[in-house]
Amino acid sequence: SEERTMDDSYCPQPRPRMLESCNNQTCPPEWVALDWSECTPSCGPGFRHRIVLCKSGDHLSTLPTSQCSEGYKPMTTMRCNLRRCPPPRWITTEWGECSAQCGFGQQVRSVQCLAHTGQPSNECLESLQPSAMQQCETKCEAGPMDNPDECKDVNKVAYCPLVLKFKFCSRPYFRQMCCKTCQGH
Repeated sequence: SEERTMDDSYCPQPRPRMLESCNNQTCPPEWVALDWSECTPSCGPGFRHRIVLCKSGDHLSTLPTSQCSEGYKPMTTMRCNLRRCPPPRWITTEWGECSAQCGFGQQVRSVQCLAHTGQPSNECLESLQPSAMQQCETKCEAGPMDNPDECKDVNKVAYCPLVLKFKFCSRPYFRQMCCKTCQGH
């Protein structure tokens, strides 16, 4: 016999239901994890964090954590390491003023080993440490002479032309001993 689809009026009533409900009980509460945070700090070993909530089976309400099974709770913290941190390095300030008002003296500056965070570190290589002190020279200004007769080369000093030749006139001792020769230089 051949099967045909007939109108409902030819079939016995009531018609069987096409849908039937199932799983009428509510689902148990469960843990729901939100997205992981960024890794902090941005370099070196760090951690990511996330919030984990105990939610009702339909996920519409947040429940006390005691309602969810502690054994199934997802991790809230995870180790991470985005990249290696730059190594500590020597940082220097500008050179200070020369200690001598005239001639040779010394200048100092601050030299510090700092981590990438700006915190002091003791991990810089000592062999690469910049100098904290250096020699400096301040040009000596020939002061105005009240009495030009006082400016003369000391007789017992025969090397004044050499003092001028080797540019030692900026040094106080030679400028005094060879005043006439050094005048204007």
